[in-house]
Amino acid sequence: MRKQRIAFVFACFALAAATLLAAAPPAAAPHALVLKAARLFDARSGGVVTPGIVVVEDGKIAAVGAAAALPPSAEVVDLGDATLLPGLIDAHVHLTGEISDNWYRDFYQEVMRMPAEQAFYAARNARKTLEAGFTTVRNLGAADYVDVGLRNAINAGLTPGPRMLVAVHALGATGGHGDGTPFPPDLVKPRGPIDGVCNGADECRAAVRYQIKYGADVIKMMPSGGVLSLSDPVDAPELSQAEMNAIVEEAHHWGRKVAAHCHGDTAGKMAIEAGVDSIEHGSFLKPDTLQLMKQKGVYLVPTLLAGEWTGGQADKFPPAIATKAKAALAARSEMFRNALKIGVKIAFGTDSAVSPHGLNAQEFALMTGLGMSPAEALRAATVGAADLLGLGAEIGSLEVGKAADVVAVPGNPLQDIRSTEHPLLVVKGGAIAFRAK
Repeated sequence: MRKQRIAFVFACFALAAATLLAAAPPAAAPHALVLKAARLFDARSGGVVTPGIVVVEDGKIAAVGAAAALPPSAEVVDLGDATLLPGLIDAHVHLTGEISDNWYRDFYQEVMRMPAEQAFYAARNARKTLEAGFTTVRNLGAADYVDVGLRNAINAGLTPGPRMLVAVHALGATGGHGDGTPFPPDLVKPRGPIDGVCNGADECRAAVRYQIKYGADVIKMMPSGGVLSLSDPVDAPELSQAEMNAIVEEAHHWGRKVAAHCHGDTAGKMAIEAGVDSIEHGSFLKPDTLQLMKQKGVYLVPTLLAGEWTGGQADKFPPAIATKAKAALAARSEMFRNALKIGVKIAFGTDSAVSPHGLNAQEFALMTGLGMSPAEALRAATVGAADLLGLGAEIGSLEVGKAADVVAVPGNPLQDIRSTEHPLLVVKGGAIAFRAK
C-alpha cells in the first residue's frame, strides 16, 4: 500500500511538470546589454583599463574593452565617471538571520519564529546583499534548512538574491560553538549529527553525510570556540584531531570544500593539519600558524567587520559574550597584518548577520586600514574568493565567457575604496538587479 501511495505521488509530480512545460511560453531572444564607464577593474592584474566596456549576451560576457564590437540592438547603459568591477563575492555570510541592537530580543525571536516566517527575512537579506553589489555568497551555517530553501528559490527566480553556496548546519562538538544555547535538556532535545553536533570520528563523518544529503555545497566545521556563544571559551579547541580529520576527509571525498570557523591558534594548527580549505576569522593565529597556512595554500577569511561590530558594541551582549568580543577585536589587527606580511592567501568575507546585511562593502575599508592595498582588497573579493569557492572558471573577473556579474561604483575605487559602498548598478547573470536612482 505504501509503495502504491509513493507511486501515486510521483505520478502527480510528473503530470504537474508536464503541464507546466506544455504551458511555458517560448524562450525569448537573447538580450544584449552594453555597459560603459570611464574605467574597468582588471581583477587579474589589479589595475584599471580605460575606457571600461563590457558587452553582455545571453547572460555571459561576450566582449570586454575598447575594441569590443557593440551589437546594434543592444541596450546601452553609460555610467560616466564610474568603474566596472566583477560581481563581488562574500565568502562568509549568514543570510538567514541578523543580529539587531538588542541581543535579548534577538534571542526571543530566534526561539519563537517559525521557519516559514524566517524565510521571508532571509529573502529580504538576500535582496539587500545583492543590491550592495555582492552577486555570489557562501552561506556558512543556518537552521531549519532555510539556507537550502533560499538558494533554491533564488535559482528558480522566485526571489532576487546572490548566487549561493550553502553549508546547512555547521559541524561542532556537544557544548561547542555550533551547539547553540545551553537550554536544560528536558526543555530542548540535545542535538545530534543530523543537526551538525558530533562526538567522535564516526559521528562526524555521519554529520558530513547528513549535510550533503540535505543540500550542502560546502562543509563548515567549528574547531574552536566562538564569540557569540555563551558556554565556550573563544580560543579553545573543541574538536579532536581525529574528528577534524574525519570531517575533512569525508567532505573532500564528496567533492566539498571545508571552511573552519577558528579563532584559536592551537585549533587552527589542528585544522590546517586536517587539510581544511579556509580558516574563518583567525583572530588569535600566530605567525608560525600563518606560515603553515601559506605553505599549504589555506585561505584566510578574516571577517574584520564582524569583529568591529561585536567588539565595538560589546555592551549590548551578555557579559560572557562581551568579554570574548573585546578579546577577539584586540587580537585580530596584528593577526591580519602578519598574514599580509607572510603572504597568506586572503578571501573577502564579512560574517554578515553579525553586522547588518547590505553593509558588506565596509569590509574593504577595514582591510585597507590594516595595510592591504585597495587593489588587493578588491582581488580578495573577486578572483581570490572565486578561487576559494571553486568557481574561478565561472565568476570573479570580467572575461569573455564568464557569467555576466558586474558592479559599477562611482569614481575610482583604487583611489577611494569606500566608493564600493555606493554601487550605481548591479548586474547578475546578465540581468540588471539594481540601479541607483
